[in-house]
Amino acid sequence: MAIFNDYEWHNIFQTQVKNLKQGDSWRLQFDRKIVPHRPNLGWKEYIGKTSARFRCTDCGRREWNSNCVTVIFHMHLESGQGTVKTPDIYSQNIKILVENLMEEIRIQCYNENRYRAERLPESLPITRQHEPSHCQACIEGISWKKRKVWIS
Repeated sequence: MAIFNDYEWHNIFQTQVKNLKQGDSWRLQFDRKIVPHRPNLGWKEYIGKTSARFRCTDCGRREWNSNCVTVIFHMHLESGQGTVKTPDIYSQNIKILVENLMEEIRIQCYNENRYRAERLPESLPITRQHEPSHCQACIEGISWKKRKVWIS
């Protein structure tokens, strides 16, 4: 589980959402039960990539970095009211992740014809190889390795 800072998420989200269509309001909800590739009826999905620092939930002492973190977003816009659901995760790349999310909202919710150019997250130093048997994204079949090419 990643170290979590919801204030930072909400602050960055509200700053970025101001650049979307005037008059619409958007809110961010954290949902630990979000399921990849299964948004509710009428909802859209965006799967982002970032890096993050994790801490063992069993011992609370072991920590590690990963540059292969997959973050799922489900989004819905109806009658000027938008909602984005995502699991709670801490990353120093929240701003980049939210900027990429805003591009997806423009494409999927506002049907804007835009070039999909996602910014790369900043990498963290890695001291051990990726362990797919311990990786939630690999276990759920949504590994970043199966995603499209990332553009810096």
